[in-house]
Amino acid sequence: MENKVIDILSGENKAYSVYEIEDILGFNTVDELKELLKVLNKLEEDCKIYRTKKDKYMLFENSNLKIGRLLATKKGYAFVDIEGDEDVFVSQDNLNGAIDNDSVVVEITSKKGLRLEGRIVKIVSRKLKQFVGTVYYKENKCLIDLDDKKVNLTIIVDKDKTLNAVSGHKVVVTLLKRINNTTYTGQIIKILGHADDPDVDILSIAAKYEIDDEFNEDVKEQLKTIPDSVLENEMKSRVDLTDKMIFTIDGDDTKDIDDAISIEQLENGNYKLGVHIADVSYYVKENSPLDEEAFKRGTSAYLANTVIPMLPHELSNGICSLNPNVNRLAISCVMEIDNKGEVVDYDIFESVIKSNIQMTYKNVNNILENNIVKEGYEKYVDSLKMMSELASILRENKIKKGYIDFDIDEAKIITNEKKEAIDVVLRERGVGENLIEDFMIAANETVARHITYMEYPFIYRVHGEPNEEKINNFLNFVGLLGYSVKKMSKITPKAMQNLLGELKGVKEYDILSSLLLRSMQKAVYDKNNIGHFGLASKCYTHFTSPIRRYPDLIVHRLLRTYLFNKNINNDTLKYWDTKLVSIAEHSSERERAAVECEREVTDMKMAEYMEKHVGEEYTGIISGVVSFGIFVELKNKIEGLIRIDDLDDDYYIYDEATMSLIGNKNKRGYRLGDEVKVIVKSASKINHTIDFIIKK
Repeated sequence: MENKVIDILSGENKAYSVYEIEDILGFNTVDELKELLKVLNKLEEDCKIYRTKKDKYMLFENSNLKIGRLLATKKGYAFVDIEGDEDVFVSQDNLNGAIDNDSVVVEITSKKGLRLEGRIVKIVSRKLKQFVGTVYYKENKCLIDLDDKKVNLTIIVDKDKTLNAVSGHKVVVTLLKRINNTTYTGQIIKILGHADDPDVDILSIAAKYEIDDEFNEDVKEQLKTIPDSVLENEMKSRVDLTDKMIFTIDGDDTKDIDDAISIEQLENGNYKLGVHIADVSYYVKENSPLDEEAFKRGTSAYLANTVIPMLPHELSNGICSLNPNVNRLAISCVMEIDNKGEVVDYDIFESVIKSNIQMTYKNVNNILENNIVKEGYEKYVDSLKMMSELASILRENKIKKGYIDFDIDEAKIITNEKKEAIDVVLRERGVGENLIEDFMIAANETVARHITYMEYPFIYRVHGEPNEEKINNFLNFVGLLGYSVKKMSKITPKAMQNLLGELKGVKEYDILSSLLLRSMQKAVYDKNNIGHFGLASKCYTHFTSPIRRYPDLIVHRLLRTYLFNKNINNDTLKYWDTKLVSIAEHSSERERAAVECEREVTDMKMAEYMEKHVGEEYTGIISGVVSFGIFVELKNKIEGLIRIDDLDDDYYIYDEATMSLIGNKNKRGYRLGDEVKVIVKSASKINHTIDFIIKK
C-alpha cells in the first residue's frame, strides 16, 4: 500500500486529505481506513511524506522541508547541512531541542539576502548517544558541565545514577528522560578520572567519539584461552619460513607490529618480495567476544602518544605482533616483480615466520640515506639496499600510472611523562617509510586482484572520482591567484598528478595541495569495487594491518575461507555477499570517528603546548581567510587565528572569490600563502583554540 500512496501523491504537486486518498484507493470500510492511517503515519515517520497544518498529505520532496545534519555553534545558533543544497541558518530559539550532529527535518521559513532561514520541526535521529563532561553539584543536585560547548543541554543526574562521582570527575553520561527542550535527566556510565589526571584529557575526547579504552569481561575471559606463544601443532600445516631472512621496520616506539618483509633476487633478474602479515584471524574467530569487540571499534586510535587499540595488548603487542626472535603465525603474499615494477607471479599462503630483527625507520634511513650502519644491522645492509632499489621501481611505476602524492606534512606531538605536550614537530618521512608504503600497496593490490579475478564477495578500499564542480572551483581559484594551469579535458589520476606538478614551485603549494585534497572524495570501504582514484589503482584492498583495522582482519578471514579452506559453496558466498555490506559501512564510519578524534586531540595538545608560549613570536603562512579573520599555519603545522577585530591598522573587507582580506584605505591585504610574522595572543587547551596577532 505504501507504493500506491506514494504514486497518488506523485501524480500532482498538491496535498491530499486522508479521505481523498481513501476515495482514490477505493476503500470503504473502517478496517481499510485504519490500515491507511497506519501506512500514512509510517511514511510520515520515515520522512517520505509530509502532513500539512491542515492535515493534508504531500510528498516530502515537494514540501518546504529538508533533511540534513545540524551543525551547532558555541554561540547557540546552528546551520543545517543539506547534501547537494545550501545550508539553512537556525536561530537558538528555533532549534526545538536539536543538538550538534543530529539528523533533523528543517522547515524553510524565509530567505534573507542569500541566506535561507528555518526552524527544526523534527529530530530524525541523534548521532550522539553519550556525552562527556565534568561533574559539579548545585543545590545538592548532580549536574554535568559538558565538554562540547556546542551541545546546549542541562543534564541532571539522580543520586543513584552517579556511580558516586564527585565534583571534578570527568565522566561519560547518557540521556534518560527529556524534561524540556534543553534539560534531560541522565545516567553516568563511566568515570574517566579527575579532570586534572594525566591522559584524562585524551580519554575524554575519545569517549566523545565512543572510543573505549577498556575491554569488557567477555573479552578478558576469551583472552585466557589464547596462548602467549605459537604451539607446535599450529605450525604443521603452514609453510615454514623461520629460516628465511625476514625483518620488520617500524617507528621507534611501535609495539603492535603487523607486517614483516623479505627479499631475494631471482636468476632471471626479477625480485622476490615477501610481505608477511600477522595472522590475526587465526586467533580472533568469527562471532567470538574478541571479534564482536573488534568490529565495534573498527580501528585502533592513535591519539598523540596514547594508543587505544582495536585488540587487547595480549594480542596487539603479544601473540599477534611480529616481535623479533619468536615464532609467529602469518599470512604471506610473496610476489615476483620485474624491473618495470609489475607483479608477474605471486603466491598467498599461511606461514610461520621468525623476524630476525625489529628495525626502526630512523636506523634504516641512516643506512639508505647517509650510509651510516648501526651496530646489529650489518648483515641486513645488502637486503635493505635491494629493497630500496625495488621500492624506487615500484614507485616509478605507480607514478607512471597516475599515483597522486599530495606530499602533505603531518605534525607529531611530543609529550613528557605527565602526558603534557612539550613540543610539536614535523613527522619525519624518509626512504624507509616510503619503502614500506610501496611494499604494502603492492601486496594490497595483489590480494585484491586475486579475489576479484575469482569473483567472490570481498571488501575493497575504494576512492571515487572527484566531483567535477569542486575541481573546477579549485582551478578557478588558482586562476584568481594569478597562476595559469592547463584545463582538464577529463578528470583522471594522471591529470591530477600533472596539476600538482604544475603547482609544485609556487609559494602557496602546501596550502593549495591541502585544498585540492579536500576537494576530493574520502576513501571508504565497500563491497563493490570502483577502484582507488588517488592510488590510480583499479583494484585495492586493505590486507596489511589486521591488528589495527577490522577490514584487514576480514580480508584475512575471507582468504582463509576461500583459498585455504576452499569453502566456496553458494551458501558461504551468499552469506558474505550480504554481511560485507554492513561491515564496510560500519568500518568506514568508525574510521571517520577515529580520524576526527585524532584531529581533535591534536588541536587540544597544540593549544596546550602554545599556552606556555603566549607572547612569543613566530613566522607562518596564511592557510585560510574567512570573513572573521585569518588562519596562520606555523612551520610545525600549528594553526592559529588572527581575528579581524585585531587587524586595527585598517578596515578590512573580505573577498570570498580570492579568499583574501583587502584594506579599505591602503588596499594592502592578506591572502592565502602570504608569509606573516605573528605573536601568540592567547591559547586555550579547554577550547582547543590558539589566537595570534600580527607583529607590527
